[in-house]
Amino acid sequence: MQEELNLNEEEIGVYSHPGGKLRELGAEELSDAELLAIIISTGTAETPAIKIAEEILAKFGSFVGMAGRRFEEFETIKGLGKVKIHRIAATLEIARRVLRAVE
Repeated sequence: MQEELNLNEEEIGVYSHPGGKLRELGAEELSDAELLAIIISTGTAETPAIKIAEEILAKFGSFVGMAGRRFEEFETIKGLGKVKIHRIAATLEIARRVLRAVE
């Protein structure tokens, strides 16, 4: 399910990027969009990484919905180039391997 970034003004000032929030509060405190924004790393001149992450989650519904998708499906999202798509695919594959190892 898509999680929206719901930071109050004080948190926005403290955490200008989700990486700061991750460092201070731990990964479990981040929304799916914030975690994905860290993987994406940077946005574009017009769109920050968090907004691109929210668009990805809106399109695919969740991390599970993203898994196994073709690269071309991600390329339709403005701000996602090949390197960012490769990062996402690699992260999903790592998660898949971890799950397989613990089953």
